[in-house]
Amino acid sequence: MTWRATVLTLFPEMFPGPLGLSLAGRALASGLWELDARDIRDSATDRHRSVDDTPAGGGPGMVLRADVLAAAIDATASPQDRPRLLMSPRGRPLNQSMITEFAAGPGPLIVCGRFEGVDQRVIEARGLEEISVGDYVLSGGEIAAMALLDACVRLLPGVMGKLQSGADESFSDGLLEYPQYTRPQQFEGRPIPEILLSGDHARVAAWRQAEAKALTQTRRPDLWAAKTRQKRPKKPKPEPWDG
Repeated sequence: MTWRATVLTLFPEMFPGPLGLSLAGRALASGLWELDARDIRDSATDRHRSVDDTPAGGGPGMVLRADVLAAAIDATASPQDRPRLLMSPRGRPLNQSMITEFAAGPGPLIVCGRFEGVDQRVIEARGLEEISVGDYVLSGGEIAAMALLDACVRLLPGVMGKLQSGADESFSDGLLEYPQYTRPQQFEGRPIPEILLSGDHARVAAWRQAEAKALTQTRRPDLWAAKTRQKRPKKPKPEPWDG
């Protein structure tokens, strides 16, 4: 079955956008994945196609209505095992492990929020999992959805030329990627590290691993701490005392 992404948005014309170019675009054109961008306003019931209203309890801005969004979700007729995601700055931080899981499934249904947010009742009633792409606020969820989809599509079978390309990237093993070099051999007095030109694959692999560890320790101590916790051996349980 083809991996299929459905996006619910107030701006379906934003899609495919960058997803129609490069690797994702070629894969989309060749049928390796499908994208269905749907307008939430199509589920509005009044002549003005209203989708939002003022916040209960007062406050600035507008809130996306539960009834309209629920109708939009219900109209997708997607499989029950499909992830239902809401792009939200208060959501679970997106990481490579989650991307790998989403890419291995049938493809997500993604809701792109706007305004001040989404009525909490539809989040609960339709089982939306809130996902964040970073500790900052965007105008809407569309750009965040594109980032998630691009990361997933790269991992689909047949999209990347060499499977090892994905295996050696940042976060694939809990580490940042090692530095990369190519021609020319000299650039403004900076040479390619000699070990990379040695032809000794074992030494090159060891150098890359060491560089990845050093970069991760320096730039992402949170990742390094998580990595070292994973490798820490569990303490053996004490033998019961039989007195």
